[in-house]
Amino acid sequence: MTTFSISIPQLDTGRFDAAGIKEYLARAEELGFEGGWTLEQTVGHAPLIAPLELLSYAAAVTTRLRLGVAVLVASLHDPLQLAASITAVDRLSHGRVDVGVAPGGGSRQFRAFGVDPSTFISSFTEGLELMKAAWSDEPRVTFHGRFRDVDDLPITPKPVQRPHPPIWFGANAPKALARAVRLGDAFLGAGSSTTAHFAEAVRTVHEELDKQGKDPGDFRIGKRVYLMVDDDAARARERVRAGLHRIYGPKADLAAVAVAGTADDVARGLREVIDAGAQTVLLNPTGADVEEDREQMERLAADVIPQLV
Repeated sequence: MTTFSISIPQLDTGRFDAAGIKEYLARAEELGFEGGWTLEQTVGHAPLIAPLELLSYAAAVTTRLRLGVAVLVASLHDPLQLAASITAVDRLSHGRVDVGVAPGGGSRQFRAFGVDPSTFISSFTEGLELMKAAWSDEPRVTFHGRFRDVDDLPITPKPVQRPHPPIWFGANAPKALARAVRLGDAFLGAGSSTTAHFAEAVRTVHEELDKQGKDPGDFRIGKRVYLMVDDDAARARERVRAGLHRIYGPKADLAAVAVAGTADDVARGLREVIDAGAQTVLLNPTGADVEEDREQMERLAADVIPQLV
């Protein structure tokens, strides 16, 4: 069965709209969305509230909504500190957090974070192993790796979810997708990828599940979809383009990855994503503020999702 989640507005253009976010999340629960998700952009064009901190706020004002982040570029974080932060959100939400991770790559500013670009993937993989050790039932952790030495450290508290919160991988290349199947619990296609590219990734994931002898029923597949609904299809495309420029910068040419148009247009685009293999669809309006995203959420719930279920 396909489930639908919604993005949590993160833009802070001057003053955090606490009341607006609280009402948005309450309405997301009322409308039956499975989860509310954030994204990470520590260094970038958009003034985004940090994802785990925003999920902590969301945990305090919701009771049912699952709370996700996709993806944390974990190679830019200390694994023990990151594990502790995720544990905090998991406990504050009474076990409702989902964690997306990726090693990063491309134009990431590794040097700014003291990370060696030649070993970031190895460091990421080892760091994730250490995070899982920190989340384990063992009250004290010993770990000797290439990059980190941990000797008999007491690590508490532990996450509510056992053995740890679900780990969603962001990945594109075949080797990265194989790593996702090997180390993760789920795969989330990026909002910056096209539906066609996502379909190729899904095929690779299924091949890897078979190759690695894993049950496809235990590995969920989803995709973030940037979108905009408007009765005027041309205006919808302009609105989504403006929204993507707010997130990725004015030079970003990502209009081809978005689903935009009338409610029927958006339903058709999302149907293609589902047919490509998405079991979870993360709907990501690209509004300029909470109000615009709230308007989009209402339209999605009233006019789009009923065409897909």
